[in-house]
Amino acid sequence: MIQAIKFAIIFLSILMVGCKVNSGKGNAASGTDTLAVHSEFLIDGMHAETDSVMLRIVILGDAEPKPLAEFPNLAAAVEHGNALAQTLPMDFAIGVGDIAHKGTEIQYEAATEVLQKLTLPFYPIMGNEEHGSTVERYLHYAQKWNSQIESPSYVIKHDKLAIVFASPDHGRDFDDSGAQWILQQVERFSPKPVVLVVHGAQQGVYPENPDKGISNQLFKNQVIAQANLALVISGDLHMDMDRVNHSKKIGHVHYLHIPALERTKIPDEEFHTPMFRVMTITKGGKVFVDTYAVGDSLVRKEHAYAFALSIEEQINPSDNPHSTE
Repeated sequence: MIQAIKFAIIFLSILMVGCKVNSGKGNAASGTDTLAVHSEFLIDGMHAETDSVMLRIVILGDAEPKPLAEFPNLAAAVEHGNALAQTLPMDFAIGVGDIAHKGTEIQYEAATEVLQKLTLPFYPIMGNEEHGSTVERYLHYAQKWNSQIESPSYVIKHDKLAIVFASPDHGRDFDDSGAQWILQQVERFSPKPVVLVVHGAQQGVYPENPDKGISNQLFKNQVIAQANLALVISGDLHMDMDRVNHSKKIGHVHYLHIPALERTKIPDEEFHTPMFRVMTITKGGKVFVDTYAVGDSLVRKEHAYAFALSIEEQINPSDNPHSTE
């Protein structure tokens, strides 16, 4: 009898563990090893059938202020993004990493107080600064910004495209396992276009600091070579948008630099204008990237960038449905 009871307890334990693992299917994967688990989210967009917009996304750059854990420009960008979303429907916001300098708790706590005021769903990744502490600490706070975040890297799926969020394995770089995971995501969504969000692009993309970035050869040789990889979004370099080439196409891939909010490093630290970017993707595949100086309601026209996803056609900036001017 006792043996039968023990057997029943073991059987029920196995069954409960199995149910826990399977519960994430179709939404977000779950498990005990946060480094090995990758979540997946399915979104439809919030735009009406008659609206030409498929997705509209706010993109926030590095913060990691120093020496003090104060985030005035991140707070202003959050307030600006919230206000913008009142008149211009937004789907969600992206963070490109380096929110908390050296991954300290005091930085995380101060940033969390700000990010919890963001009215849009927030999808962040880690940067090299977060790797100054542990992945577990990062996830603890990331889940305060977005309770659905269960892993450092994950995918947002849409009927027409996919967005791959890839946190670095260490520093700002990937191991072969991390690069292989990215490659698998890009390949499995082919021929749909893929947008890749990383903390830093591969070395050489931005000649302003060519040695800083992803050095992993699998990433540089295979991931970037995928025909359906359309766009790489990154931050890390803290570049002054007014004095660098921040948006470009190399080969078949487009690259967007997202400026840092709290401080500028390149080409120097003399000037700092906090900015964030808004990416609008139309149902026809046109992509328009607008840039705002924090607190200024007007789009910075000199930083506009436009291209197409899987559509070979010339884009006229006047077609931009993102019109608040």
